[in-house]
Parts: sequence; C-alpha cells; structure tokens
Amino acid sequence: TRSLTITSVDQSMFEKAQGEKVTLPCTFELSEEDEGPLDIEWVLIPADNQKREQIIIMYSVDRIYNRYYAATTGRMQFTNLDPKSGDGSLDILNLKAADTGTYQCKVKKAPGVQSRKIQLTVLVKPARTKCSIEGSQEIGKDVTLKCVSQEGSPLLSYDWRRVSGTQDLPTTSVLNKNTGELLLKNASREYSGTYNCVASNRVGMDECSVELNVTPPVNTAGIITGAIIGTLLGLSVLCSVVFCFCKKQREKKYEKEVHHDIREDVPPPKSRSSTARSYIGSNRSSLGSMSPSNMEGYTKTPYSQVPSEDFERAPAQNPAFAPSKVAAPNLSRMGAVPVMIPAQSKDGSIV
Repeated sequence: TRSLTITSVDQSMFEKAQGEKVTLPCTFELSEEDEGPLDIEWVLIPADNQKREQIIIMYSVDRIYNRYYAATTGRMQFTNLDPKSGDGSLDILNLKAADTGTYQCKVKKAPGVQSRKIQLTVLVKPARTKCSIEGSQEIGKDVTLKCVSQEGSPLLSYDWRRVSGTQDLPTTSVLNKNTGELLLKNASREYSGTYNCVASNRVGMDECSVELNVTPPVNTAGIITGAIIGTLLGLSVLCSVVFCFCKKQREKKYEKEVHHDIREDVPPPKSRSSTARSYIGSNRSSLGSMSPSNMEGYTKTPYSQVPSEDFERAPAQNPAFAPSKVAAPNLSRMGAVPVMIPAQSKDGSIV
C-alpha cells in the first residue's frame, strides 16, 4: 500500500541575502489510506539542543494559524492559500539575519506522517565600504591602500583594480584579499591614479574608490630651518614688546612718585586770616595797657593790614650774639604761642 509522501526533496539548503524573499518547498501526495484530518506545521529547530522547537505556522482543520512566532509575524505565509491541495510550502518575506536556522515541515494525515528539514542561511551583503590611504605618498616610499566594509557576512573577499592609466596594478604591489590591503612598494610617479576596491561575499558586493597622488619628497630641511627662523623672529618681537611695556610702566611710576613727592621738613604756609587775627588782638592788648600820655603819638594801623615776618621778629639786642633759629613747626610742637609785638621808636613810644 502507498501512504502519504513528501515529494519536494531536491534542495535542502538555501542561502539568501538579507531583505530578500525565500520559499521553503514542502509538497506532498496523499494516499487512499489517509483518512484522518490534514495537519501541516512548520517548526523552527534551534541550534541549541537545550531549547524546544518553536511552531511558527500551522494549517489544521481548514484553518491557518500564523501567530505562534512573534519574530516572523507579518513576514511568513503559506505559498498556496489552500495547503490541502498538496502544497504546504512556506514563504518568508524581508529576510533578516536572525531568520537563519533549520526549518522542518511536518505533514500529518492519519495514519500517514512525513517530515522534511531545510537549512536556511541569511547572509548580509557588504555595505558601507570605505577606502583609505596609509603612509606617505612620496616617491620611493611604501604606501598602503586599505578597503574595509562596515557590514557584510563572512567570508568577505576584497579585490583591487586600477581604473585609470594602464588599469593594471603596479608590479611591486602586494594584495591581501582577506584584509583588503594593497601594498605598493617603492612608489613612483607612475603609480598615481584612481584605484577601485570591490568587497564581495556569496550574496552581494560593494565598492569604493580612492585617488593616489605620488609626489616628490618634501624638503624637510628647509621646512625645519624656516620654522626655526620664524620662531626666533617671533620670540624677538615678543621680547621687544615686553621690554617696551616694562619701560613705559617704569616711566609712569617715576612721574607719579615725583609728582607726589613732598618734603616733610618744609612747614605748611600760614593762613592769612589767622595771622591778621593775631596781629589785631595784639594791638588791642597793647593799646589797653598804654597810658593816656602815650596815646597822642600812637598811629592806628588798619586792621586789614597783615604784618610781614620781619614785623613779627623783635630787633636784635646784642649784635655779637646771634640766637639760634627754630623752625615754626618746632615752636608749635614746643607749646609756643605766637604774639604780635608793635614797633617802637627810639624813645620807646609805639609808632
């Protein structure tokens, strides 16, 4: 007797790029002996044997159940809307790297039961590939062209080609396809041009370009000499500015000190008003002590007249003896009181 059989046995491994669509085949044939209800289910078998199998979609009793696995919700469906017709194939849309795994199709119709496993690998295409130059681009130097893809499933392979000039790589070049490095030894001016790198894996490719410009060596001695001379000139200018500034500050300080310099031994000038009051008071006291006989020869002095310093000093009594002079500030500190003495004539009368 013939029982239920799965007929799609041609391909058991699939490799697809991320973002693409894949159809996992699962076609079958029923026999006359299979009389029970038809059940079709797809199961994801984890790589870790410790984890349980996860049902992702199922057909049972003429109904489809596709909300078992949240990671594929909305991206998974039966290829045939009526799986009981003999086609239980599965479509997975917008593939992701996480969809990689082993999928098993189980078809049950009592008493027949059959299953089939399919390995799915989702690869990421190379993307965001960047080219760069490492080393000095001078004649006679070694320079390295680098190529790296930021995204992409292994195994990535890199290949360089020249897109300008002879379009052939220099004879001294060494290419590493695994790392994407192209070493150009003893570079010459003929090495200048545009170089293109192609990164590829089993599901796609990406590329980038870089411009190489080999130039004569730079005169480093001249640059160093110029830098030294420039530094010395800069220091000279800086020193000149600092010197002028300090000199200017010293001149300002000296002018300020001279302007405010006051000798302590020079007494302050007398007040005219105080001198006048002392003179008037002295005259009044002298007039009060005079007798009436002396009043006739007295000549009044205007109160507004301010006596001179010679008028304040008494005439010398002994020419042979010269009394020592004491400064006015010292007399004040000694408690002396200034007194105005009126002038007298030879006969002793006040004039």
